[in-house]
Amino acid sequence: MLAFLAPGSPATLSFLVVCLVLALAFEFSNGFHDTANAVATVIYTHSLKPIPAVIWSGLMNFLGVILGGIAVAYALVELIPADVLSPPNGGIAVGMLAALFLTALFWNIGTWWLGLPNSSSHALIGALVGISVENALTHGRGLHEGVDWHQIWSVLASLLVSPILGFAGALLLFQLIKHLLHDKALFEPPKEDKPPVWWMRGILILTCTGVSFAHGTNDGQKSIGLIMLTIIGLLPATYALNTTMTTEQVAHDGQAMATAAGLIGRYGDDQKELGVTAAQHIGQVFGQTKQASDIPDRERPAIRNDLNRVMSELKTVEEAKGISEDDKKQAKSIHEDLMHSVQYAPWWVRVLSALCLGAGTMIGYKRIVTTLGERLGNQHLAPAQGAAAELVAATLIGGAGLSGFPVSTTHVVTGGITGTMVGSGAGIQRTTLWQIGAAWVLTLPATVALSAGLFYILS
Repeated sequence: MLAFLAPGSPATLSFLVVCLVLALAFEFSNGFHDTANAVATVIYTHSLKPIPAVIWSGLMNFLGVILGGIAVAYALVELIPADVLSPPNGGIAVGMLAALFLTALFWNIGTWWLGLPNSSSHALIGALVGISVENALTHGRGLHEGVDWHQIWSVLASLLVSPILGFAGALLLFQLIKHLLHDKALFEPPKEDKPPVWWMRGILILTCTGVSFAHGTNDGQKSIGLIMLTIIGLLPATYALNTTMTTEQVAHDGQAMATAAGLIGRYGDDQKELGVTAAQHIGQVFGQTKQASDIPDRERPAIRNDLNRVMSELKTVEEAKGISEDDKKQAKSIHEDLMHSVQYAPWWVRVLSALCLGAGTMIGYKRIVTTLGERLGNQHLAPAQGAAAELVAATLIGGAGLSGFPVSTTHVVTGGITGTMVGSGAGIQRTTLWQIGAAWVLTLPATVALSAGLFYILS
């Protein structure tokens, strides 16, 4: 459908502007969809009024994106196949971006409308997997070759383990709180508009702050890498390469390309010839260049495509059977060194992403707050339950953001609140839990199918 688009044409630029709007809309929906995870406890315990709570949460989300780095951002971009990310003609994959954002946005808004605390991360990853699957099938490659299952499983593992850790951690912490504290009011739903005792109120506000900031450092990063892909399509000469690379980095990367070409030639997949050619081209250009900013504008998109191709092949080399440990270490080292050349984000992209996430935080929280505060357990949320769930969530999400693992704020917080409900003996509402579980289970196959179908139609 979009095969007529030529790189740099007015039509392509127009479609890329639409993709950028969709990317920002997804980040906005991420804000209002996931805000409830942070503010549910402070609102339902009357520690903060709704409006101050969401404004404060929005500000902390904003700061989390700005200060959180980009490790998570590009963990998701690496799920995209190299031949989609860097097509032969050097053009940006407009159909891929449109399918990706439309799928994730549709699922986000749909689950929010139903009041289900579903994961934006889960939807985004499902959409990325769908693109990989469709691309492999279209080009006649088996799913074991055309899909980066190692990267997909590593991302999914963190998503699957995080709610279990949230449940277990909050359950244990709540039991400890019950053992140490004997104020009955802390373990009962608040009455009328009366806030909890001052120190518990302070803890709840602090944990809300922590979850909001951690959400920004993790979920807020996820769109940055994808927004960068769109911006690179709009202004390839300006943003295709990280022009802040030092002279030493450029020289080191150029010298490493001969080794990279040899490794790819021996252990690469069915795309290894393209990988070897790309490595040789990078070595030639970097060998004649002192600074990345000296590379002519018209050559930068092609160099970026070559870098993506080489990094993709080096990942294949790292996982190849029969490879020696020394070769594996070399491939991994070169791969990691090359990342800084293309995996970056200017400050204004972070600010733009942070503004969309923060603005989204200001609206739409009520539907999911009601589910978390009232419909999850057989009794409304008590102050001690909220504190335990949010403290565990802030710790898990913040740690994942620092280590570069994408986790779901929604899954962690929902798992944590469920753990405290079980720990209190109040039990959980099976109907609500079944609805949430069904949404979690259906998210991956539904978004895989939807994005694959859209990508096929649009491409």
